[in-house]
Amino acid sequence: MARWVLAALAVLAAAALFVAAEAQQGHQTERISGSAGDVLDDDPVGKLKVFVYDLPGKYNKKLLKKDPRCLNHMFAAEIFMHRFLLSSAVRTTNPEEADWFYTPVYPTCDLTPSGLPLPFKSPRMMRSAIELIATKWPYWNRTEGADHFFVTPHDFGACFHYQEEKAIGRGILPLLQRATLVQTFGQKNHVCLKDGSITIPPFAPPQKMQNHLISGDTPRSIFVYFRGLFYDKGNDPEGGYYARGARATVWENFKNNPLFDISTDHPPTYYEDMQRSVFCLCPLGWAPWSPRLVEAVVFGCIPVIIADDIVLPFADAIPWEDIGVFVSEEDVPRLDSILTSIPTDDILRKQRLLANPSMKQAMLFPQPAQERDAFHQILNGLARKLPHGENVFLKPGERVLNWTAGPVGDLKPW
Repeated sequence: MARWVLAALAVLAAAALFVAAEAQQGHQTERISGSAGDVLDDDPVGKLKVFVYDLPGKYNKKLLKKDPRCLNHMFAAEIFMHRFLLSSAVRTTNPEEADWFYTPVYPTCDLTPSGLPLPFKSPRMMRSAIELIATKWPYWNRTEGADHFFVTPHDFGACFHYQEEKAIGRGILPLLQRATLVQTFGQKNHVCLKDGSITIPPFAPPQKMQNHLISGDTPRSIFVYFRGLFYDKGNDPEGGYYARGARATVWENFKNNPLFDISTDHPPTYYEDMQRSVFCLCPLGWAPWSPRLVEAVVFGCIPVIIADDIVLPFADAIPWEDIGVFVSEEDVPRLDSILTSIPTDDILRKQRLLANPSMKQAMLFPQPAQERDAFHQILNGLARKLPHGENVFLKPGERVLNWTAGPVGDLKPW
């Protein structure tokens, strides 16, 4: 323990020196390059045109009017993407010149009194919207959705269930099999993530975070920070299922470790505390992702990602391996030794990359939209898929999708 404490103290001292140096030098940063190259600063305008279907309000605006809480939950990207596209320079009102077609449906805007989304009506809502556009416009039928995209930000995307086993049993809504899905859920080799999907960050309120920014020269005096559930006894009374046991392992092994500031309490200084921390734990919960990832990046706290096989937001544009630390779920008991063994130079480089404004901006859905934000990263992802391949457009009379596939309950009218 003593050796690890000394190592942590050395890291904290180096982090303090980094903060001081950055303050003096004007926050010099490094360029960011993902697997698709140096594309984080790309401007999508002129690279694609998007047609936005005009759907009846029951699919979107009336749902929001009924429950305005939908604007503030972590699935709100479905709402803000719609608003953004309506005024975006990439929007075209001529569907004949469109590269992509967007169907504005808010499948998660059906909340319980406690604010949790109920996905049970979502498949019927989505089927109804697709049937409408396929009947009213000719563009769905010529590709069966292969040049269409949908925002499906629920826990397990277009599988439309909050419990993984049931989501896997349902699978992705059959009518969406050819469409591009823009979703927060991402896990390799999982039935709820189809090839070609664009994985995005969950919504976290930009203005709220902006209001809690502290001085950039504040020392990072906390080594490891986490606030959140370790157990979910209401939904997982026997334990071991929630977070696949990873959060419980964190608590059981490190609740008394002086290097770890972890608790279920959510103090009013939560955002400020993240800005005072070197590492911020981002473990899986019911799904692999959570808003903590966004918060960590925005506040320059190195995200410690504990979620095996996770597919992270904009993975072809953001070098997650360079800015974060990945710890396998089975290695959580060694978390202290893993973090204290990271060379100081590596930690300082991660902090320099996190200090790049483009990195922070890519994780946010600001109102109004700003250059390089998450909206633009989504459009850049769509632009990189162009031109559409020959397999996108069907031959006259050709059909691929099975309109009667899926659970019987999903076939009922919405």
